[in-house]
Amino acid sequence: MFDSGVGGLTVLKALIAALPDEQFIYLGDTARLPYGTKSRETVARYSVQAAEALADYGVKCLVVACNTASAVGLPGIREHIENVPVIGVVEPGAEAACATSVSGHIAVIATEGTVRGGAYQEAIIGKRSDARVTACPAALLVSLAEEGLCDGPIAEGIAHHYLDPIFSRQGERVSKPIAGRHLGIPDTLVLGCTHFPMLAGAIRKVVGPAVRIVDSAETTAHTVRATLAKTKEQGGVPARRASVRFLATDSVERFVRIGSRFLDRPIAPEEVELVDL
Repeated sequence: MFDSGVGGLTVLKALIAALPDEQFIYLGDTARLPYGTKSRETVARYSVQAAEALADYGVKCLVVACNTASAVGLPGIREHIENVPVIGVVEPGAEAACATSVSGHIAVIATEGTVRGGAYQEAIIGKRSDARVTACPAALLVSLAEEGLCDGPIAEGIAHHYLDPIFSRQGERVSKPIAGRHLGIPDTLVLGCTHFPMLAGAIRKVVGPAVRIVDSAETTAHTVRATLAKTKEQGGVPARRASVRFLATDSVERFVRIGSRFLDRPIAPEEVELVDL
């Protein structure tokens, strides 16, 4: 699996919980982050390079643990990587949102690149034609997650900045799952960036208890587990005891410091290998 940095470690955490007997290789392209502010062509090129580097390890499944790379890079990756399932985080998140929403009005917060590319909007409408999607870039939430400011007044204040225009109308909020229909308020929120699960508590306080929150990390883990189960039935490689190998393209120290928070367990410097794409 790969991401532009450490955000994808929230996906890795979910995958380890869902697949405790698998072996994982995580590549963080920390030399070229963030992907979310770069052009589609650049992100597509970086994504193929990261995927090809991981394919050299003989992987049986490739997870694109980055919403921006999933939004624009999957076609190119699938052209270059054959005979291996390639799973992004956008499709599982969109599918879960469509299944979860009662009213069909779904909000998405993500990076600028993911929102601008329209991947979630297209995926949601493609799965549920009656859906209405409100998408908002929320770049400052990425910085908060990396700084470890995941709860408290600062995190909640920034969450209010992005979410109040979506979930509050004339001072009213959704108090029941379908109560927001007449106000035009979404009943479901997709966390469309792998950093955002780190701020789930602050986000929940802002949107209230009635809004359904879809974590693309959790939904991706379920999709990967189902895909591997199908592969094993068809004679795939048997699983062995769980292990994780970390690769980074820059600054092992920063990867260790910030990544330990995202993975919710210490990462030792000797666990991280510096690589060049």
